[in-house]
Amino acid sequence: MNDTGGILTYRSANPFELVHVLHHLSAAPEQPMFGMLMLPEKPAREPLPAVVCLHGSMGWRGHHHEHMVRWLERGIAVFRVHSFEARRVASVVEDQLAVTMAMMLVDAYRALELLATQPRIDRERIGVTGWSLGGSVALYSAWEPVREALAPAQRFAAHLPFYPAAHLRMEEARWSPAPIRVLHGDVDDYTPAHFASEFAEELRPLGVHIEVTRYANGHHSFDSIEPLAWLPKALRLGKRTTTVGRDGRSFTTASDGTKRYVDEPSQRAASFAAAGNRGAHVGGSWEARRTVFADAADFFAQQLLR
Repeated sequence: MNDTGGILTYRSANPFELVHVLHHLSAAPEQPMFGMLMLPEKPAREPLPAVVCLHGSMGWRGHHHEHMVRWLERGIAVFRVHSFEARRVASVVEDQLAVTMAMMLVDAYRALELLATQPRIDRERIGVTGWSLGGSVALYSAWEPVREALAPAQRFAAHLPFYPAAHLRMEEARWSPAPIRVLHGDVDDYTPAHFASEFAEELRPLGVHIEVTRYANGHHSFDSIEPLAWLPKALRLGKRTTTVGRDGRSFTTASDGTKRYVDEPSQRAASFAAAGNRGAHVGGSWEARRTVFADAADFFAQQLLR
């Protein structure tokens, strides 16, 4: 790394689901990974706080970079992880199989470990953020069993998920002491905000520092400038949550009490086909944009610069 940042390469892996992260990581295929480290023109402090950034199911988009500019302007370094490009994938909107949250969790934690070795980065002040699929990574990276499996000596200092799929419910309820701030559109029909709100209500009694901000009339990608559009083939969340058992296996529960496991690609694909949850809106909201950029920048400034 030079004084202006640049591309950093590292090693990640391709576990398909959380159970593979927790119990079978050594068997997961290795994955070459890279990210772009961007340093602020005017550092707020030395060593620098930093944010690890994860994209959504469409890859990197313009509004993601608008947020990055504001964090850089606050004096915070940004590390943009290229999970799709490294795997030669353009989008997972229609299948959610080629690159999974479990894979991106490894990308994120390996990035955290990499940044912790950089002399200009403060290893104790590295946050994580992401949008949609990347937002789920930013949210569930706060689950302690995942951290212990991927980076037992390191922890993210703050978590900022944008409109995550917050439908996973963990039987082993151990969470990071770091603050979590979820930013969500109130009328999102892709990854509905009620999942995040209900999740936060369940975690607060456990002492988890989690807040959810819901933006009125905000759809998925409400912080973009894209006109509202309908994606007919997009895989959206249904009505049910998914449980992650104490053994790490993920399952949904049918109305008759039957457990349907979704830990393997064939099981996940069959679950998607059976549910038939297709079609969602995406698009920006000028009203929400007027506040969300300041909200996101203020969160990281408060958590990483204090």
